[in-house]
Amino acid sequence: MKQILLINDVVGHSHVGMVAMLPILTYQGHSVFNLPTALVSNTLDYGHFNVLETTDYMRGTLPVWQQLGFRFDAVCTGLMFSEEQARLVVDYCKKLKDSATQPLSHSATSPTTVFVDPIMGDGGRLYNGMGQRQVELMREMVSVADLTFPNYTEACYLADVPFRQEGLSWDEVCALLDTIVALGARSVVITSAKVDGHSCVVGRRSDKPLSGFPQHHDDGRYFRLDYEEIPLAFHGTGDIFSAVLIGRLMNGEPLRDSTQAAMRVVSRLIDRNRDQKDLCLGIPIEKCLDLL
Repeated sequence: MKQILLINDVVGHSHVGMVAMLPILTYQGHSVFNLPTALVSNTLDYGHFNVLETTDYMRGTLPVWQQLGFRFDAVCTGLMFSEEQARLVVDYCKKLKDSATQPLSHSATSPTTVFVDPIMGDGGRLYNGMGQRQVELMREMVSVADLTFPNYTEACYLADVPFRQEGLSWDEVCALLDTIVALGARSVVITSAKVDGHSCVVGRRSDKPLSGFPQHHDDGRYFRLDYEEIPLAFHGTGDIFSAVLIGRLMNGEPLRDSTQAAMRVVSRLIDRNRDQKDLCLGIPIEKCLDLL
């Protein structure tokens, strides 16, 4: 059992974000903890919403955890609502990595694995309320990541390259992966990419050893996994993908296999719930854990 900390927003009226990830990771056998970046009434697509940032809570909680000697095998970061939140989390992740050789409160001795979901936008545009400053903050978050998993839009913003609706060639997507690695990320998975006319997920493993999960070097540095698009825009599928991917990795499965498993689970969940009327509610994860 690995101890995993989720740093993300908590949405009250939808199975998205932390609400979607926690049951999946728990079902996969991990002990899951949380640090909310905000309390959000509902997903923003409803048009009306309320947001309570938790920066003060984060500022007070992280020193307490450090004082108590709490450590985590992995930290997964999501939506950040301010520059201070991003800096608090980056500094905390660095301290967890740097303190790996100090006496711990449990048996783990390896550095904490950091997963970063650089939530910024989709469809070639930033989400409402996001600007260039948020892009710069996410680049800083990515700089401490063992693995980051942007969608194609977010990858373009991270790399500062134009979004191309028609997609990329294989050589171009490999260059995009390399650019994100140059920001500091050790490995990268880009979701919802289009390569040579095909919808796919693409990835680049690390050239360096990673503490949290194994890597297979015999199948190349890059990989591509094609999929058939399902014309249903459920909210929270990216969070589901992330949770399955992280859970599999922390259970010792290699990056490519874990990515394929996450794609398969998302497809099955969408298919089972395709008759749901309100897609903004996300997928009722607890009713579908048998598909994991």
